Amino acid sequence: MRYLCLIYENEKNYATMPKGESDNVMAEYGAFTQGIKESGHYVGGNALQPTPSATTLRVRNGKVSTTDGPFAETKEQLGGYYLINAKDLNDAIQVASKIPSAKFGSIEVRPIMEFNQA
Repeated sequence: MRYLCLIYENEKNYATMPKGESDNVMAEYGAFTQGIKESGHYVGGNALQPTPSATTLRVRNGKVSTTDGPFAETKEQLGGYYLINAKDLNDAIQVASKIPSAKFGSIEVRPIMEFNQA
């Protein structure tokens, strides 16, 4: 099964984090990514630009409206994701628990809905 691991953290923490600490976090991400590639769990993943770069859109009565930023103000923001292969939810949780941001943010693990394509 495929699972999406959504990485949430307070993006403002990076602005105040000492360079050495942020370098360590990035090194941990590099090692984590390499490890899940080697284990066969990795399907894809990306970091996201900070929330001020986001645009939220809605279509109502055929009209598109947009607003700057995310839909809601939250303490933690979506900062990136990994798409992984895992044999079951427990396996996905084990993989996601090693994502560096799990130590200071949160990781949402969600199964991908598979549609049969005939």
